[in-house]
Amino acid sequence: MMRLLPLFLVLLMSACAQHPLKDDSLYRDLGERTGITRIVEGMLLNIAKDERIVERFRRIDIQRLRDKLIEQFCVEAGGPCIYSGDSMAESHKGQNVSRSDFNALVEDLIAAMDDQGIATPVQNRLISRLAPMRKEVIEK
Repeated sequence: MMRLLPLFLVLLMSACAQHPLKDDSLYRDLGERTGITRIVEGMLLNIAKDERIVERFRRIDIQRLRDKLIEQFCVEAGGPCIYSGDSMAESHKGQNVSRSDFNALVEDLIAAMDDQGIATPVQNRLISRLAPMRKEVIEK
């Protein structure tokens, strides 16, 4: 048994080394869950006033959308959240979202982050993490 203890410790330490701590600096820079909630709510308020895209949200359960966006932004920012919504491709299937629709939403997100005093480099970090989803949202 004593001969197995060093082997066990080496295996345990190597397993821990394979799972580095998650970088949550963006999550913290966004104000954690409270800050992300304010950003999402601000974005939704901006969308409600945005004649370019407001019609796309008329038949959407805004409370559910709010909750899923908070989860998603939290996960993408490295926070301790779990996203429980559908994939972006599934959520936007058949909606014929255009590039201009997508860009309008991003502008509304940026305005919400500006309103919360989020520094531009921090905004850019979040947007760069969300950007890969663009191809799943826009229909060609």
